[in-house]
Amino acid sequence: MESYTAVKHLHVTAAYLSIIFFVLRAFWSVSENSVLNARWVKIAPHIIDTALLAFGVALAVMLNFWPLPGWLAAKIVALVIYIVLGTIAIKRGATPAIRAFFAAVAIIVFAYILGAANQHSALSWLAAM
Repeated sequence: MESYTAVKHLHVTAAYLSIIFFVLRAFWSVSENSVLNARWVKIAPHIIDTALLAFGVALAVMLNFWPLPGWLAAKIVALVIYIVLGTIAIKRGATPAIRAFFAAVAIIVFAYILGAANQHSALSWLAAM
């Protein structure tokens, strides 16, 4: 189980890095800061999110999650929604106000994903009530 714990910690660390860097990029997008066009800013999220996904898949394999439990399937659907919202928030939103709105909604979806993972329920944080 030591390898499971290490992979889980790496997955959680990548998740926190992902949301921190998303918030930073969303701020730069809304404030129309040119640092958003820097090469490292465009590459870093792909590295972080690839690690996040790889560690998540590794955990699912280690725990023999097939068929997927409902909470994990809900988490994956929410991840796709988060990605779509994030692209609007960072680069596809026509105005800073639109980008800010979609960034806020993406953060809410990310919070749902964390809740689904922590509670092992598609109800996310509501399952704790």
